[in-house]
Amino acid sequence: MSFTYPAFLFALSAIAIPIIIHLFNFRKFKTVYFSNVRFLKEVKQETQAKSKLKHLLVLIARILAITFLVFAFSQPFLSNNNKVPVGDKTISIFIDNSFSMEAINKNGTLLDEAKKRALEIISAYKPSDRFQLLTNDFEGKHQRLVNKEEFIELLDDVEISPSTKLLSEIVLRQTDAFQQTEKNKISYIISDFQKSIIDWNSFKNDTSIQFKFIPLIAAEKSNVYIDTCWFESPIRQYNQTEKLHVRIKNVSDKVLENNSIKLFINNVQKTPASFSVDKNSATEIVLSFSSKESGMQYCRIELNDYPVTFDDAFYFSFEVEKNIPVLCISESNANSERSSITKLFGGDSLFIYNTVAENKIDYSSLSKNKLVVLNELKAISSGMGQELKRFVTNGGSLLVFPNKEIELSSYKEFLLSLGTSYYERLDTANSKVDKINLEHSIFKDVFDKKTFSATNLDLPKVNEHYVLSKTTRSNEQYLLKLQNGDEFLSSQEVEKGKVYISSVGVSDEFSNLTKHAIFVPTLYKIGMHSQLSQPLFYIIGKDEIIESNMVVTGENVFHIKNSSKKFDIIPEHKLLDSKTVIQIHNQIKEANNYDLYANTDLIGGISYNFNRTESDLTCYKTEELRQKVEEMNLMNIDVLELDSKNITQSLMELDQGKKLWKLCLILALLFLAVEVLLLRFMK
Repeated sequence: MSFTYPAFLFALSAIAIPIIIHLFNFRKFKTVYFSNVRFLKEVKQETQAKSKLKHLLVLIARILAITFLVFAFSQPFLSNNNKVPVGDKTISIFIDNSFSMEAINKNGTLLDEAKKRALEIISAYKPSDRFQLLTNDFEGKHQRLVNKEEFIELLDDVEISPSTKLLSEIVLRQTDAFQQTEKNKISYIISDFQKSIIDWNSFKNDTSIQFKFIPLIAAEKSNVYIDTCWFESPIRQYNQTEKLHVRIKNVSDKVLENNSIKLFINNVQKTPASFSVDKNSATEIVLSFSSKESGMQYCRIELNDYPVTFDDAFYFSFEVEKNIPVLCISESNANSERSSITKLFGGDSLFIYNTVAENKIDYSSLSKNKLVVLNELKAISSGMGQELKRFVTNGGSLLVFPNKEIELSSYKEFLLSLGTSYYERLDTANSKVDKINLEHSIFKDVFDKKTFSATNLDLPKVNEHYVLSKTTRSNEQYLLKLQNGDEFLSSQEVEKGKVYISSVGVSDEFSNLTKHAIFVPTLYKIGMHSQLSQPLFYIIGKDEIIESNMVVTGENVFHIKNSSKKFDIIPEHKLLDSKTVIQIHNQIKEANNYDLYANTDLIGGISYNFNRTESDLTCYKTEELRQKVEEMNLMNIDVLELDSKNITQSLMELDQGKKLWKLCLILALLFLAVEVLLLRFMK
């Protein structure tokens, strides 16, 4: 047992007072004369024995009363083997206000209980201590230390938020707040401790901070939600069948069968379907539909699930372009007009096709095209190379057909700047194409893989071709390959764009490619895949950037709107490599489809969804947390199991030991009462 104020123990010297009184009886006796005391002798002896016992009991009662009264002022406590901090303290309390805290237990929602526990925590500390309130929102007002009254005001404003933070991020933010002080540092984390947010490997433990984890347990942990979606093909085509893959997860111990799921496009229901999913597992379904309209398509997928509903809808959007602009650059317009490339793209309504001579290029309009074809140019000037590189890195596609008399050095310089293979030399030996990469997106749906056989297929014959340099870059793929292993047509991604390099030109001197049946689907698919694919959706809280080809200047600004919700914000934007980069900075808090405006002009659509890490309600139990803490030897972390008892007393006992002053005061009063009873009733 230890004492908070041991100096008061000197008052134990007051015990000497009742002892002195007992030893020196100061009562004065009066002599009474009796004629005969022989009959009182036996009574006198008996009375003296009882008097001595009474005085001894009174003495003991007085000594104990004084002792326990002194102990009460000294405030004894039973140590819990923790080092009791001395002086003022700094306390940071994190309250998990993510969607999972909407779950219910016997005390209401987990968020309500967390706020109640936070109030109990601050009640365990002195008015001179300083506090920080922290939530998943990481708001600026939560970065400073406040007193008890200010903390309670901040606590009243805490509500459910779509933001989600990992344990390592929470601890780092608390550590930053503790840098403002050298006082005793105590961190409280009140959460349901979902396994999806506990990143033990990234957790940086600061041993100068005492961490206390307070897990809250929900009554029921079950959820069915839409995890994500994606298209089978990277491009969207007008009036063509699209296949949308949807992944659904079931986090419960129940098997779900024939649950309905709906797809809406521009608020019109398209494809009703059903799904079945086993307990604690995931399933994938395919929804098929065709885009009957061009332009932006605003979509959502819905299912019904209770009680967790924030993830029952999934939003996404995409653009269907009715036409694809293609530019062909040749030595002269005459060459372009006679080219087989012109016959292919110029005769199809899907493409807006233009030709231009290399000395008449309007580079300012180059970015308006999706695909640029270099049709047998002899050389590539440095100026043209720079503009084409900018076009590709910003998402454009480039198809290169070489001339028979090319200037190898200029081509090499240009292609090396893109980081692709380049032409090394002209090989005049006859050859033949004998391999097709059916796994490449260009040929993925051109041939029937079940009946396809390259050995029986009549592929292009080659009279002469350029040998391409060998490269080990992982993103370079061949589309067509010759018998000797040389690449006939290759593709490579360059930042956001694509580069296709042919080892032959389109003239008959090289090969019979333009007269072969494979020429049309190859160039057609290259043209279709030149569409720049934008993300189908963004995640709220991740602050992902949005890119746009639209450039606004002066006082002109971008707007993100949702007319049905009367939502309108002006995001930050800046120009980067002729592209506009837009940042939301967590201004969007609700999952939905939104319109992107440049001033008053609608330029596109974007979709936002809540973070699905909150959808998996699998949480650490109290014993699991303790076991993990022990495994990682985190000696400065306590996992508190509070159940329904008040946390204030528990924390005071944990930090300061079990205080006994109240018991001592009660005992002091008790022994004083015993003294009174002895004096009054013991004759």
